[in-house]
Amino acid sequence: MSLATLRSEIEAAFSAPPGTDREGVRALFAKLRAALSSGSVRAAEPDPASPGGWKVNAWVKQGILLGFRYGDVVDASADHGRWPFFDKDTLPLKPLDAGAGVRIVPGGSSVRDGAYLGQRVICMPPMYINIGAYVDDETLVDSHALVGSCAQIGRRVHLSAAAQIGGVLEPVGALPVVIEDDVLVGGNCGVYEGAVVKRRSVLAAGTVITASTPVYDLPNGRVIRAEPGAPLVIPEGAVIVPGARQVTSGRGPEWGLSLATPVIVKYRDEGTDARTALEEGLR
Repeated sequence: MSLATLRSEIEAAFSAPPGTDREGVRALFAKLRAALSSGSVRAAEPDPASPGGWKVNAWVKQGILLGFRYGDVVDASADHGRWPFFDKDTLPLKPLDAGAGVRIVPGGSSVRDGAYLGQRVICMPPMYINIGAYVDDETLVDSHALVGSCAQIGRRVHLSAAAQIGGVLEPVGALPVVIEDDVLVGGNCGVYEGAVVKRRSVLAAGTVITASTPVYDLPNGRVIRAEPGAPLVIPEGAVIVPGARQVTSGRGPEWGLSLATPVIVKYRDEGTDARTALEEGLR
């Protein structure tokens, strides 16, 4: 089935009344899931003409929602039933073997089928990668990290322990979070609401970025905000730390209040590269 045919059939099924051709839709979703797993279809993809350099493929997210809509909750327990789980039968775990070129270290990690994992990806336990996510070559997903549904992760990215990369299925036109190549996301960071982190950026531990978060760029003397209809874009090579800004309205000054905000303190240089390089010996 061509991608054009797959797209048109998914769009038609998504618009049809619930319950229409149930078995046919389940089979259609299985084809989409296989295409997502192989990386031949993506929920979002690079597009220089789009705001932030990325466009969302809404039909792919429609297809994923069909998988939820037409799935049956079944016993998905592990260890011969001694570790009970229950999930939609349309959303199994990703089948992998030693020849897949991926390391998933023992200890409670899960990768849903319909997620793409590139060559030499490392998954440290416990972590979770949801359906529709795209994790490119040589990326490290560390312990307690989350890659949400449809999130796009580039090559040689380091998602440190407890990093949270938000996903999005609804609304179907919303861009998921994008982390481009060679980005370091520090421990306990959170990137949400369709933010785009451009290549070679560094997020220090504890940095939280959302679509409504103003980012203070000290080297360039500007404040970066998401424009209407466009994502928040973190510039290439930005080095960001958690900061705070004073609350100037209401009783904020009297009470000494401040709000958390990310601050760009510098742009990446050779010293930053040396401190953030992935350890090749881990591979």
